[in-house]
Amino acid sequence: MALHSKTMTLLLVVSAFVFLGSVVYAQDTLVPAIITFGDSAVDVGNNDYLPTLFKANYPPYGRDFVNHKATGRFCNGKLATDITAETLGFKTYAPAYLSPEASGKNLLIGANFASAASGYDEKAAYLNHAITLTQQLAYFKEYKSKLAKVAGSKKADSIIEGALYLLSAGNSDFLQNYYVNPLINKVYTPDQYGSYLVSSFKSFVKTLYGMGARRLGVTSLPPLGCLPAARTIFGYHENGCVSNINTDAQQFNKKINAAAKSLQKQLPGLKLVIFDIFKPLYDVIQSPSKYDFKEVRKGCCGSGLVETTSLLCNPKSPGTCSNATQYVFWDSVHPSQAANQVLADALILQGFALL
Repeated sequence: MALHSKTMTLLLVVSAFVFLGSVVYAQDTLVPAIITFGDSAVDVGNNDYLPTLFKANYPPYGRDFVNHKATGRFCNGKLATDITAETLGFKTYAPAYLSPEASGKNLLIGANFASAASGYDEKAAYLNHAITLTQQLAYFKEYKSKLAKVAGSKKADSIIEGALYLLSAGNSDFLQNYYVNPLINKVYTPDQYGSYLVSSFKSFVKTLYGMGARRLGVTSLPPLGCLPAARTIFGYHENGCVSNINTDAQQFNKKINAAAKSLQKQLPGLKLVIFDIFKPLYDVIQSPSKYDFKEVRKGCCGSGLVETTSLLCNPKSPGTCSNATQYVFWDSVHPSQAANQVLADALILQGFALL
């Protein structure tokens, strides 16, 4: 009954979205474009074109995606942002900016600048050979020029102002940098490091605002201590999630929420929402059967305990599950398409404030 009620609520919200979209933009989508920045949770293939270990352009990634093709998405199928785009009326997805598809009329619906292993910590992203957020903004500036050539200056300005901007960052900063790097975790507390990341977040938002963005949705940190990789590496045989890592994530989320409220007061016309993905994902992990999941402790690919790149999650990985819909996680860090559907539902409900 609860799930049925939630579905009805979503339908009502989406109906409102479509109605408002038809009034404001006289088209089938609520917003004219979706422009995405961030990390592997939203990367749709930019890392395919980089000299980095962090790639997902090979099987079994993408096995449940369109045409069963690996595109560079760190998932068996659709990302939460893909599902959100479909809900908002988009028939195709904004292209990875470094791909050949990012040209001509394809640019009219936006672009994706995200890069796996990137984040608020520029140094870490640089060491991972990922696209730093600063470089992602530079690419966005370049995109604006290309868009003006395709659409004309007036229409391009309208697209930039009306677009929905999405940012996912912070996951790699903690899991792939802070917790495993003694040069950082022996010098800074998680709280201090979180403050450093938030200062980077504020700088990013101010720069993006100066470039014309007015509607920005930013994901919070998920329950990092519940990710299979975190349980494996830092769990020390704990039965459940790694509590101190989850606490760090929650503290960071409080900081970024406070920063968002401050930024909205400083920047006239900015609509900024911090999407809470901690609670919906944590709820699924704590009560999987309620959402028709069976496995929460490990990912589908390989052993599901530490796999994230081609070193361990590849076509020859033994043990890869046959039905990913029963798994909350696809690999040891990233949600499955089924879990992304739950997250997308949460994004749509919370994103109403961006209208």
